[in-house]
Amino acid sequence: MRAWVVAEPGPMASGPLELVERDVPVPGPGEVLVRVEACGVCRTDLHLAEGDLPPRRPRTTPGHQVVGRVEGTGERVGVAWLRSTCGTCRYCVRGTENLCPSSTYTGWDADGGFAEYVVAPRDYVYPLPDGVPAERLAPLLCAGIIGYRALLRCDLPPGGRLGIYGFGASAHLTAQAAIAQGAVVHAVTRSAASRALALELGAASAGDRPPEPLDAAILFAPVGTLVPPALEALDRGGTLAVAGIHLTDVPVLNYDRHLFQERTLRSVTANTRADGRAYLELALAHPPRVTTVLHPFDEAARALTDLANDQVSGAAVLVMN
Repeated sequence: MRAWVVAEPGPMASGPLELVERDVPVPGPGEVLVRVEACGVCRTDLHLAEGDLPPRRPRTTPGHQVVGRVEGTGERVGVAWLRSTCGTCRYCVRGTENLCPSSTYTGWDADGGFAEYVVAPRDYVYPLPDGVPAERLAPLLCAGIIGYRALLRCDLPPGGRLGIYGFGASAHLTAQAAIAQGAVVHAVTRSAASRALALELGAASAGDRPPEPLDAAILFAPVGTLVPPALEALDRGGTLAVAGIHLTDVPVLNYDRHLFQERTLRSVTANTRADGRAYLELALAHPPRVTTVLHPFDEAARALTDLANDQVSGAAVLVMN
């Protein structure tokens, strides 16, 4: 089978991805072999390729927003970021398996979906319907699920004012979920295309800063220098949730300007399977507009390069020939 691997992490201009031929993987006990139809391209894949996210194994195949068919049964499933947890630690027992110290991840600890086939534990895949194009389902499996958890973590009150910093794949799905719940959404992004998309999706504003105090905010851009202004934009009692797995260094915070009046700063770490099931049930019952930029499988490096250069409006997706 064909698969992309991170041969040597570094800037996309250095060519960190390599297309190789590999044997089709053999599933072990409790695992399924999935023939890939499409795989979403996530900023986490870019972080792995460029070395911001230290590789956990050599020559890993990225990709954790996989839509495909189980070999032998034809069942359509989704393979997402969370690959396994121990099930017995205090975090798993109390329902926060996303914090499990033994958790593993698709496309980081094990090969992911930038390949023609992927192996995944049966208990960690999600059933998906047959009647929806694969490229529309793929972004739901990380961009959607992580955005959903970030929305929970930011404690947005009913009808509240939500700021979204960065407006890519996850943000454009999260904004729709928040607007559907009655929120007023303000998008903060430099990209003209992303500003236009945010307004098309129902955002009240899209610009350099929110025009009014915020009840909650989510930082999707992996830029630590945005944390102070995002905190400063919060109204009293507001919460900022940082949704990415990687963030550049955060500048020194001023207590009075950024944290006083019970402002809260929170991180978002992966997701639980309960998050995934809840979001997919919501998204399949009330389908969001999924804005995609499609790339043939052979153009995975091009897709990550465009993402690195902020040239993707919505979600990039690799599709099999």
